Amino acid sequence: MTPDIRSEADSTNGMDMELQFGARSDVGCVRENNEDSFRVAPEMNLFVLSDGMGGLASGEIASRLAVDGVVRHCREAQVNAALPLVGKPIAGISEASNRLASAIRVANQAVHGAAQEKGDEGRMGATLAAIRIEAERMSVAHVGDSRIYRLRGGAFEQLTRDHSFVAEQMRQGRMTAEEAVNSALQSVLIRAIGIDAEVDVEASDELLMEGDTLLLCSDGLTRELSDEQIAAVLGENRDAQKTADSLVDLAKQAGGGDNVTVIVVRCLPKPVGALARIGRWFRHSA
Repeated sequence: MTPDIRSEADSTNGMDMELQFGARSDVGCVRENNEDSFRVAPEMNLFVLSDGMGGLASGEIASRLAVDGVVRHCREAQVNAALPLVGKPIAGISEASNRLASAIRVANQAVHGAAQEKGDEGRMGATLAAIRIEAERMSVAHVGDSRIYRLRGGAFEQLTRDHSFVAEQMRQGRMTAEEAVNSALQSVLIRAIGIDAEVDVEASDELLMEGDTLLLCSDGLTRELSDEQIAAVLGENRDAQKTADSLVDLAKQAGGGDNVTVIVVRCLPKPVGALARIGRWFRHSA
């Protein structure tokens, strides 16, 4: 059985905000192995999560290759700004978001290649959700039904669209939310990492504000907890690791029918010294 894994740290990386993050991956209460993986690269403010498919070792391999592929490509681009993008650039998004989409295509190549070597082509795959933060801008990119949320004030918003059969049916008005929750086809994806040689990545740019809380999660969380329950936990303003632990624990208490992985990122005011605070007060008072 894969052990319960946690990660906790702070990162600023030249930003006007401090990023506090916590993460946890748990096998859940039913599965024998954990097919989820996550990676955090604080030096790049990069957060990546993947839910593997294919059963047993194949799912674990797929998710691990996926998250490692994203981090590796972003690190290579950090060293070499001229590193070519993999795949066609997406119109209307920033260079940073196109780089993150390129990294997901690299991950797709890695998983697809491993599936071919194992003779599991078409059966070994993964979801992938990633964010990268630079200053007050965030790149969001994903494939599959692992989700990225933002809590801003009292507004809880899903920043990604599920690439699943039931989600597509709902978007087309052919299925209600209640029918989707109860559908036997809930796990069927229409887009995933590693299934084909190329993958269509969805990516966007978002502005961040002090006080924002970000959540990346596998469907082991969203199958057990409602958006209202998740938002309530995120809104308790505890530190990021305690929040991540609480979400996983609640998902397990609700049944824990799947592996559950979460990454919580809080955007906090950057600590300033006493002299800086006094100078700021005088400027605002002038």
